[in-house]
Amino acid sequence: MLKSKTFVKKTRSGGIMKIVREHYLRDDIWCGSEVCTECKQEETVLQKDACIESNLCSFAHYLLPDTNIVLSQIDILEDPLIKNVIILQTVLQEVRHRSAPIYKRLKDILHDKEKHFYTFTNEHHRETYIEREQGESANDRNDRAIRISTKWYSDHLNNTPTDKRLKVVLLTNDRGNKEKAEESGLLTYRCEEYVKSLIANPELVDRLALTNDDKNEITSSKVLFPEHLPLSRIQSGIKSGTFQQGTFRASRDNYLEATVFVHGEGDDSTEVLIQGLQNLNRAVHQDLVAVEILPLDQWVAPSSVVLQDEGPKEDDVTEEEEAELKSGPSGAASRKPTGRVVGIIKRNWRPFCGMLFLSQIKEATRHLFTPADRRIPRIRIETRQAATLAGQRIMVAIDGWPKHSRYPNGHFVRSLGSAGDKETETEVLLLEHDVPHQDFSQAVLSFLPKMPWNITEEDMAVREDLRNLTVCSVDPPGCTDIDDALHCRDLPNGNQEVGVHIADVSHFIRPGNAMDLEAANRGTTVYLTGRRIDMVPELLSSNLCSLRSSVERLAFSCIWEINDKAEIVKTRFTKSVINSKASLTYAEAQMRIDDANMNDDTTKSLRGLNRLAKILKKRRIEKGALTLSSPEVRFHIDSETHDPIDLQTKELKETNSMVEEFMLLANISVAQKIYDEFSECALLRKHPAPPPSNYDILNKAAKSKDMVIHTDSAKALADSLDAAQVDGFPYFNTLLRILATRCMMQAVYFCSGMDSDFHHYGLASPIYTHFTSPIRRYSDIIVHRLLAVAIGADSTYPDLMDKHKQSALCNNLNYRHKMAQYAQRASVAYHTQLFFKSRGILNEEGFILFVRKNAIIVLIPKFGLEGTVFFENKDKPSPKLIFNEEAPSLTVEGHSFNMFDKVKVTISLDASNVQHQKIRMSLVEPVVNVNGMPVTCRMG
Repeated sequence: MLKSKTFVKKTRSGGIMKIVREHYLRDDIWCGSEVCTECKQEETVLQKDACIESNLCSFAHYLLPDTNIVLSQIDILEDPLIKNVIILQTVLQEVRHRSAPIYKRLKDILHDKEKHFYTFTNEHHRETYIEREQGESANDRNDRAIRISTKWYSDHLNNTPTDKRLKVVLLTNDRGNKEKAEESGLLTYRCEEYVKSLIANPELVDRLALTNDDKNEITSSKVLFPEHLPLSRIQSGIKSGTFQQGTFRASRDNYLEATVFVHGEGDDSTEVLIQGLQNLNRAVHQDLVAVEILPLDQWVAPSSVVLQDEGPKEDDVTEEEEAELKSGPSGAASRKPTGRVVGIIKRNWRPFCGMLFLSQIKEATRHLFTPADRRIPRIRIETRQAATLAGQRIMVAIDGWPKHSRYPNGHFVRSLGSAGDKETETEVLLLEHDVPHQDFSQAVLSFLPKMPWNITEEDMAVREDLRNLTVCSVDPPGCTDIDDALHCRDLPNGNQEVGVHIADVSHFIRPGNAMDLEAANRGTTVYLTGRRIDMVPELLSSNLCSLRSSVERLAFSCIWEINDKAEIVKTRFTKSVINSKASLTYAEAQMRIDDANMNDDTTKSLRGLNRLAKILKKRRIEKGALTLSSPEVRFHIDSETHDPIDLQTKELKETNSMVEEFMLLANISVAQKIYDEFSECALLRKHPAPPPSNYDILNKAAKSKDMVIHTDSAKALADSLDAAQVDGFPYFNTLLRILATRCMMQAVYFCSGMDSDFHHYGLASPIYTHFTSPIRRYSDIIVHRLLAVAIGADSTYPDLMDKHKQSALCNNLNYRHKMAQYAQRASVAYHTQLFFKSRGILNEEGFILFVRKNAIIVLIPKFGLEGTVFFENKDKPSPKLIFNEEAPSLTVEGHSFNMFDKVKVTISLDASNVQHQKIRMSLVEPVVNVNGMPVTCRMG
């Protein structure tokens, strides 16, 4: 059966276009139920014994939720107890349109065979399709379609034998929809009343998202926040320039402060400062918000106070809270564009990890949840299992934030395990940084090559045979996912041939299949302390793609002819087959180079590479490439307990630099090649130059030592850093470089057809990409595909040449890489706490990296450890503090603390707060006394 609509549309040129939309209807769409005898279905999803113990429904039944139930109660639907659910096509399409994250979760449930969720394509069934009536809204039409489909299912299943009959229960929280359904004789319940009727799992009630009625019950009558403007007002305000839209970024250091990053044209972006709970106006970190810029005389400077929300408060915004912010620097130069949030354009909420802060009221069911991420406000939830959840890491979702409530309202999602347990803490870390870490699905694994795998004659016929070359790899200890290998040999003309050979991952992962889509979503391998979250299945990452020694492997090779001055004479790219002669660590490679008694082919190759690398690095630095610094640490892990037993900063050898230079050279060579061939869709990587204001703290630090740092170009900055030396203070230059690193912008992937600025500031290179790590970076797989098409080694496909899709992919890759970095740092911080827990109290020397109004931030070079030392203690008299923002310096009881000052501290672990364990510090030198007592500080 065919339904069609015909209408005319006026074209830009003024002509008339006739458009016909056809909608096909069928009567052979299955119901999916095991009890059905009418549908000629090949397989069924909905079970015949669909029984859930319920006080309301003592009979077998299927559930049919409307769109809002799916959107608001997805946590309920995910529970193992909820099975045999009919998801209408109408609902699925609406969910897809309104929430991509919930749509993905719903699709995951539909693919889970244990859940017995069935998609019924009601929009193409002859008896359930309906057309929108005149004057009917799209939402009302969809509600009617849901009721029609529920009625059809009820009648359809009623035709089965009496002893097998099932009922269909429509779940809706919409009062009007429920009344109309009941008038039609449909069995209908609100989600809350149905869930509360379930006998088997009373705890499921805790997972209910609050409805608007519930939200009103648990808030006070006093209005604490301004009303959010409706979307129509916001849109007209943005159009007129009255309001700006941007991403809300809460401060980690001060819960009363945030910035809104407003995107402008091109690189013209603005950060608007927001201070005070009223102006923050219930925005949550990463929300898309509308802000109103305040008049110039109301602009303020960012607060220098480190301030954390220390505990539950009544539903009120206290004067003391707001007063904490009044003491920022008042100089006009320090003031920033300041505004207030007037409305929310799009919430970016997700389930948050954290712990329950139990109410002091006996038998209370309402409690405050404290998120692990300090940028997220506390959340008020209702639960009857608080005693069980105490001491557990749990997940909670926000349902809403009424203007009468000091905190948002939410609901319990699930428990993750005991706080402090290593597995639980790692799970929290991964969830909080949105790292996909589930096991690879069978759909993904089905695309792995069948074992045993061998290189075929067909492979050899289209590849260059480089198995005779003395190729070797140089990596960190314990590395099993070996992406790259190198060779260097003399040529008869006196030049040298150097090859960078990269694992040919794109041979195994073909465009568009399940493994490719999973790798694209993950974006990168994530390296935690003692654990690796692979981007691709282990059979590829640690075996078939890993360029291990003494096995034949497929590679993508970049080969240069290079003269004695390390100048490139010729470059070529080829798909190849290699056989690595050695898999070395950096230390092993360095010992070979340094040992005059070793003169085998591998060692000669390494020496040739090292000599050329030194010339390449010198030339790069002369062009303005930056040599920055960040304290990296390495843990020595106990093989049985997997706890850290030693902690030390990483030592870099010449061989680290040797490998880095040739990886950089390969990446630059490939970037130029793919851009020359595909100027509109090359995937490249750029590093924007920092805005001058980013260097303020670096300039202040240098000025305190009577130095000047020139920042007008990367070359000027590099030269200034090289010249910045202080007699008797060798670590000063390292501290300055650490500070310079903090001033940098994030390097990002982009599509060449969507940008005009390709420059990589840190490398002083006009063009750059990532080619050398396809086992652990999806960007490199795309670059391999582009390069393969460029040299005629593979065929293209539509998405590869679509600059808009490439740009969207780059956005995801940039997000995944940023989250992976944060997750790695969090893992190091957690294992650092474990280390100090086992070591007890230590005395160490450190340096002041930053100075705040009520704190100093100290770096301990020995451990690469950094933290905030507060000079305020609620249990003891507070010292007299004088903050000089220009210096910057902090005077505590007459003693001045300046950037880069050396201090001596006692370090120990404070585990009194299981959720936010802290390294506690107390100053040993210099000694600061208040009323004759030394000041004890804590480090967050």
